[in-house]
Amino acid sequence: MHTLIKGVLEEILEEEVIIEYPKDREHGHYATPIAFNLAKVFKKSPLAIAEELALKISTHEKTQGLFDSVVACKGYINFTLSLDFLERFTQKALELKEKFGSQPKSEYSQKIFLEFVSANPTGPLHIGHARGAVFGDSLAKIARFLGHEVLCEYYVNDMGSQIRLLGLSVWIAYREHVLQESVTYPEVFYKGEYIIEIAKKANNDLEPSLFKENEETIIEVLSGYAKDLMLLEIKDNLDALGIHFDSYASEREVFKRKDAVFERLEKANALYEKDSKIWLKSSLYQDESDRVLIKEDKSYTYLAGDIVYHDEKFKQNYAKYINIWGADHHGYIARVKASLEFLGYDSNKLEVLLAQMVRLLKDNEPYKMSKRAGNFILIKDVIDDVGKDALRFIFLSKRLDTHLEFDVNTLKKQDSSNPIYYIHYANSRIHTMLEKSPFSKEEILQTPLTHLNAEEKYLLFSALSLPKIIESSFEEYGLQKMCEYAKTLASEFHRFYNAGKILNTPKAKELLKICLMVSLSLSNAFKLLGIEIKTKISAKD
Repeated sequence: MHTLIKGVLEEILEEEVIIEYPKDREHGHYATPIAFNLAKVFKKSPLAIAEELALKISTHEKTQGLFDSVVACKGYINFTLSLDFLERFTQKALELKEKFGSQPKSEYSQKIFLEFVSANPTGPLHIGHARGAVFGDSLAKIARFLGHEVLCEYYVNDMGSQIRLLGLSVWIAYREHVLQESVTYPEVFYKGEYIIEIAKKANNDLEPSLFKENEETIIEVLSGYAKDLMLLEIKDNLDALGIHFDSYASEREVFKRKDAVFERLEKANALYEKDSKIWLKSSLYQDESDRVLIKEDKSYTYLAGDIVYHDEKFKQNYAKYINIWGADHHGYIARVKASLEFLGYDSNKLEVLLAQMVRLLKDNEPYKMSKRAGNFILIKDVIDDVGKDALRFIFLSKRLDTHLEFDVNTLKKQDSSNPIYYIHYANSRIHTMLEKSPFSKEEILQTPLTHLNAEEKYLLFSALSLPKIIESSFEEYGLQKMCEYAKTLASEFHRFYNAGKILNTPKAKELLKICLMVSLSLSNAFKLLGIEIKTKISAKD
């Protein structure tokens, strides 16, 4: 709808036209500030230009049947869509059902490689991981809905010092809790009840002879054993959030191809030796300083592994690569992009989205940490507390790059302060009316819209605006727009519902058709957020 109107205006005016939503709904459905842009060209005031263009548009043959009014107002041109135009789009939308707002694969579709979560498999997923996980999953859903091809991958950091430390932590816990030995923990180790659980499980699962081997062998075996258990638990945590990956890439396996990558870096004159270390000349590509890839003891840094992994990804020739990282990885972006340039790739193909911190409250107090995981709030605990859908909605309700703080008890309230309940309640009201209605759904769908007032037309317009919201949410990586849209549409529906009777009125079928359109838009919006909308709300909801 938005695209069609924009196209018609650009064809008539032979200029690029920006379409906006007026702040005051009384001014119409759309507005354009084009007169301000043309003021210098025509050397006239925007008010005079707007008057001329409004007349030109309203009398043009291509706009007949599109608008009820085209009005110049303080330099803007405001457009009110005709009911015939709105009905045409409503009929099409209701025929499309769950495909309303989607786009088919086309020449504009992209192949997108999306990597997110990638938390170290050294413990259960905590709340800090959930924000990027939910965002990445919904971004993939929206991209696919818009006709793009998306690969979602989880990069498993299954090598390096953190994996050995996991094995060491389990070994010490085994000695303390299974062998009942007195132990001394190192300054840095993984703690929490889950480590003890792994140690006890290892005692049942692994051959007793293992624990008679030398300590390094024991730690190596326990490292792999614990890592595999944690990866299974991580997958269970993600499943509880409704998230599934297309592939899991093992750092250990990918890193086997490091020699070929380092040879290419050397040929590109990207490396040098200093202080018995091998450095990457990343400062040549806007990094603050050069970075170490191989340390004095000949071990590799995390960056070395990431370079090999990104080479592996870029060899697959996707149009766009999106990484979702924690905000603490901001300084990491330049060095990875530098390595891509040295390897002969276009680093502009890589976009890194940073997820800011989450602060969780309960009754205005910090949410209780999990004893099982040490000093973390586990995703599973919060899902058990408020449910997957509420958690997903809240995590998507603000821009990814802004801090998020919320009180989980808000998500248990049954009033407008709980946005997800308020949206479910709107859809539930619609389905309750449909059940009580004497008309079949087919009768309602076949009813022409002929007698709608301005408020009813505006509600219909809002419901039909979903496709534009989906597009801008994806283009701007602003998934909070989907949440804001669903809340606003629900609020407009509740106002419409409370304004007067719908059933048992002369316009009942027309009004129920508007309700069907609202329900469809709410349902499709929620589906892209990874949430199943309710058609009935019970007392416990």
